Amino acid sequence: MTSPAPAVRRPAPAARRLAAPLGVLAAVAAAFAFVGAVDPGEPGHYPACPLLRYTGVLCPGCGGLRGAHALAHADLVSALGANALAFAGYLAFAVHWTRWLTRSARGRPAPAPRLRAAHGWALGGLALAFTIVRNLPFGAPLAP
Repeated sequence: MTSPAPAVRRPAPAARRLAAPLGVLAAVAAAFAFVGAVDPGEPGHYPACPLLRYTGVLCPGCGGLRGAHALAHADLVSALGANALAFAGYLAFAVHWTRWLTRSARGRPAPAPRLRAAHGWALGGLALAFTIVRNLPFGAPLAP
């Protein structure tokens, strides 16, 4: 008795492979379009940061929406000035998304993030250091 021939694995069609990264791009583009259309600098459009409102302390996210608004209008300098940490996060996301799209287009598996506990602690420490520095007098350039 002979065993059946192994099944040949065929790559998924390009449209199917690209559906997930293009869907994520559509969602991110819609979010940036909304923030680009509705200015976070005008009062009443978005809720105020509770930490800033009640303590006067800038959190690591303060200025993130203003940075996204500036980025949606292709003003990179203002986006960086509004929140450098958020700008770096947007850039890291864009790099990872581009890798994901190119790998998907070539029929290769999506890049798996290899984050360890040390990475989480490092990112948390960076956010904490950013928060402390931007709230000190010499860190005023980091404040939105």
